[in-house]
Amino acid sequence: MNLISTKNFGLPNWTCLLALLGMLAGFTVSPCSESPSSAIAADDVYRYKHDQAVVAEIDRLIKQSWEDNEVTPSGQADDVTWLRRIYLDLAGHIPPLNKVEEFLKDKSEHKRARVIDELLDSNSYTENWTTIWTNELIGRQTPDRTSRPGMQKFLREAFAKNRAWDEVVYDILTAEGHFEENGAVNYLLSQMTMRDEGVQATAKTTRVFLGVQVQCTQCHNHPFNDWKQDQFWEFNSFFREARRVDHDRIDPETGQEVDDYSELIVNEDSYSGPVYFEKRSGLMQVAYPKYFGEAVEFDKGKPRQHVLAEAIKSDPNNQLARAMVNRMWGHFYGYGFTRPIDDMGPHNPASHPVLLEYLTEQFVKADYDLKMLVRWITNSAPYQLTSEFNSKNEIDDPAAGEMPLFSHMYIKAMQAEQLFDSLLIATNAEGMSQANYAQAARRRNQWLQQFVTTFGTDENDESTSFNGSIPQALMMMNGELVDTAVSCEPGSLLHQVISSDAKDTRKIQQLYLATLCRTPNGRDMAAVKQLFRMNRDPLVAYQDLFWALLNSNEFMFIR
Repeated sequence: MNLISTKNFGLPNWTCLLALLGMLAGFTVSPCSESPSSAIAADDVYRYKHDQAVVAEIDRLIKQSWEDNEVTPSGQADDVTWLRRIYLDLAGHIPPLNKVEEFLKDKSEHKRARVIDELLDSNSYTENWTTIWTNELIGRQTPDRTSRPGMQKFLREAFAKNRAWDEVVYDILTAEGHFEENGAVNYLLSQMTMRDEGVQATAKTTRVFLGVQVQCTQCHNHPFNDWKQDQFWEFNSFFREARRVDHDRIDPETGQEVDDYSELIVNEDSYSGPVYFEKRSGLMQVAYPKYFGEAVEFDKGKPRQHVLAEAIKSDPNNQLARAMVNRMWGHFYGYGFTRPIDDMGPHNPASHPVLLEYLTEQFVKADYDLKMLVRWITNSAPYQLTSEFNSKNEIDDPAAGEMPLFSHMYIKAMQAEQLFDSLLIATNAEGMSQANYAQAARRRNQWLQQFVTTFGTDENDESTSFNGSIPQALMMMNGELVDTAVSCEPGSLLHQVISSDAKDTRKIQQLYLATLCRTPNGRDMAAVKQLFRMNRDPLVAYQDLFWALLNSNEFMFIR
């Protein structure tokens, strides 16, 4: 049965659904009295104690900022709200229904810390962070002659093995070869779609890996910080030896040349001199390879990209670590210590400079261990808080331009991939497919491309607001994925719930848990009862309810 088409809805049904959606749009979170847990796996005493010490220092510095700004933090988020948040932030999708029910039954003190560890060891963590960094490095829309599978393979292996972040960056910046045999080359290949003498690669590398925006200094000195025009071209000179080579082949069916593969080559002889650039005055000036204005040592025969990568790794200022700490904090809270997260410097002071420097120091001491950094952030006190304001922290509103104090959780909109994967989890859509893996993957990619095109942007800005357009709303209301989800086909979650012997109240609770990770409150149940009274067919009522939950604001936001 297909209930999504608006032709099947009478006015009473729509009135009920809109009322339910309106109530869900104003969702609330009840505070929980449980204390935040910073306990980690018991089989590693050293890591346990070290993590506790770092988390305690994070909490101390954050609480000091609350006192200094005379704010009182919000209460603890309840268990299901926190569980939904951590799944979306770490695994990239909402928790399955069975995991929600298991977590609610678990009464142990350290269950939140255990969930964090379980997710960090899961395939979902690897896939989620592979997606995040593939989008960051080459964009959601794959550039010409660039291998997305190659980039994903490299990143998947890096996150699965929890490789040190400085080593990962080193490999990306020094990569050479075939775009699928060495997937790391796709980062620079994606920045070489135009013959721009490494300008894109220069701007992207400094922004993504070092957290500084230097693109405007290509033509003039930076208006707000100490960056000069020559510093852009000093960085740029590191990329002048890299070349992309595109290979074609003859299609045996058409006899025409088609794309075959691309590779990145580094030839020291191809560019051995300095870079010349034109100043605004019209004069030409020379720029030699320098790292933040500091001269670097060149060994005979060593490519310039290797020299840059080594300078980044050995930087006594630890800018690579600082940029990653800021980026990771921003991922989990919606706001980093600077806004934007990739524009750090004296012109843009951090909201919590002491905490930023402390975490940078600890991250370096931990050998750039990303999972350890994640544990520190997600076990800290502010990550346990509800998203609700109270009368003592209303000024903590970064969306209004205020400095973030992290006295409550900031609501984030789902990214396109999070929304898609959460719809799959909530509806068990993947379990409905009887096709082989390749066909299922192809169908999944087609679905995801629709969401990426509508919801995604290549800028990858901080996700702190969701501006739903009419096409976005129509896709959610009438799109194929939601349409399939509420069709009640065998294998779908809706079919499993309706076919069970449970009472209607229990079935309704399961639909709420599967989508919103909470049970319905009194107002919800009143609206649901009215919806059921309006429908003579119970199946249609359940389909209407499931559709409304999937299209609610509460489903699409991380709180």
